[in-house]
Amino acid sequence: MIALIDYGMGNLGSVEKALRAVGCEPVITGDRRVLEEADGLVLPGVGAFDDCMAGLADERGECLEGLADKGLVGPLKELVASGKPFLGICLGLQMLFETSEEGRRPGLGIFPGRVERFKHSLKIPQIGWNQVWLKQDVPHFAGVPDGSWFYFVHSYYVVPEDPSIVATTTEYGYEFCSAIWKDNVFACQYHPEKSQEVGLAVLANFRRLSEG
Repeated sequence: MIALIDYGMGNLGSVEKALRAVGCEPVITGDRRVLEEADGLVLPGVGAFDDCMAGLADERGECLEGLADKGLVGPLKELVASGKPFLGICLGLQMLFETSEEGRRPGLGIFPGRVERFKHSLKIPQIGWNQVWLKQDVPHFAGVPDGSWFYFVHSYYVVPEDPSIVATTTEYGYEFCSAIWKDNVFACQYHPEKSQEVGLAVLANFRRLSEG
């Protein structure tokens, strides 16, 4: 069973459909008990950084300097630290880091680093297909050729402090980190649920890893 984390935002329907297509049993939930019982966790995200973090913290409509330890923030950090397989998509990648130029709220801080806005007068958001280049032998990319095309919709990208966690890069005006991988965590800026065969292959590999 794969828990699709529901915090009031995100493209849950399309991700759920893609997970079912690769044989997963996704459950859309914000219940900590269900998250604990799940074989794997998926955190999607669409929208603004502050709004998504507020949804996770169950503090919608407020703008605080820090996040209270309620909602899903604490449980999610604990579950990731426990070693449970985790997949972050789009803002589900960005929220793993400490800060974002898009907003004032802190991120989850699971990895040191920040989220930056595309510069150099690039057209934003980047919308459409772009190539993804492997920087590691990532198990989530088993059977996926290096340089495959994935679908993107974003104006911001992550800048990890630790270069060893960079899993893939992509060129858009300049090279940026388009996915990270460390231990049980894989998170990508692109949308595997919208990336046809190669995206489904990434999700199928996540299912396999979640099965242990």
